[in-house]
Formats: sequence, structure tokens, C-alpha cells
Amino acid sequence: MQSRPLGIPGAFEFTPNQHRDERGVFFEHYRFEALEGALAHPFTVRQGNTSVSRRGTVRGIHYALVPPGQAKYVTCVRGAVLDFVVDVRVGSPAFGGWESVLLDGVDSRAVYLAEGLGHCFVALTDDAVVSYLVSEVYNNEREFGISPTDPEIGLRFPPEAGELLLSPKDLAAPTLAAARESGLLPSYDDCIAYERSLA
Repeated sequence: MQSRPLGIPGAFEFTPNQHRDERGVFFEHYRFEALEGALAHPFTVRQGNTSVSRRGTVRGIHYALVPPGQAKYVTCVRGAVLDFVVDVRVGSPAFGGWESVLLDGVDSRAVYLAEGLGHCFVALTDDAVVSYLVSEVYNNEREFGISPTDPEIGLRFPPEAGELLLSPKDLAAPTLAAARESGLLPSYDDCIAYERSLA
């Protein structure tokens, strides 16, 4: 498995080595020591989630307050999505920045997001199946969202996504500036301190 740090601190891309023959393909979509080696701390899986989305569906930008936050290891097992990592950590050198990675059933890449980072994706195909391994169980009181159409962030959704479909919750989510003004964003210093405590 090959790993690559993304331009957002605390985010990584993982690409598995695939073994193909006349029967099909086999690969390891998750390997704990590959992830631990990149992070320099363990990743404890406490919940697994699956979403199935029609083409054009946008999910996010979602994040959790730290501590403990919710780190995510995300892969697309069918279809294709464009996955976005958004830095919503106040005080981060990359605050407000983002990076995208194509996740699909061909290359079977995965993306890791550290605690405090925002996550979003748009489905590029019908029946896009996304699998998430997460470090903490869902906590409604500590989970928040930022509008994926916030012009300050400026996520670029590709034309092949077609007409965008958002949930009422994501449509009503605040802008990054509004969330910051309301004190609803994680602190970069808190996130780094928590990450160091995991080592």
C-alpha cells in the first residue's frame, strides 16, 4: 500500500497494490500498520459507516469538535466520488483550504482525515457506495457542518456530477466565517495536542 500526504496537514491518500488475474482482483483496502506508519500514532476503529448516493449528491462539509473529534478513513467501493478534505481548524496554516481526491472502484484509493478536519464528497455516478471507518462513535452534540457551497471555501464540483443534491441540513449549514464567529470550529492547537496524545 502506498501513502501520500495531502496538502492539508493531517490528511493522507492511500493507494492499495492490486493483484489481478482471470478471476478478478484482490487488494487490501485497509492495513493498520500502513496507516499508523503515516500518522505516527494508532488509529482505533470504533464505528463503520456506509452511504449509497445517487449522482450529484453532496454530503458535507461535516466535522466534529476536538477532543475527541472523529478521524475518518474513507474509500469508495462502487461507483465514483470526488472527495474533499477541508481545513476548518482555526489557527491552522491551511485554514479554509481544501484538497480533493477521486475515489472509485478502479484504483480503490482511500483518504484519511485527522480529527478536526472537514469532510465532503460529491457522487459522480449513481449508486456510489462510500465506506467510512471512524475513530469515534457519532455524537450529535459535537457534530457540525459548513455549507459546501460557501464561496469563501470555493469547492469546485466537476460537471460530470450534474445537478447537485443536498440535504436540508447541509443546505442550512453556516458559512465558514459564520461558524468561526459563533465559536463552532475546532482549534488547530487543540487538534495537534490531541493527536500528540495518541502517539
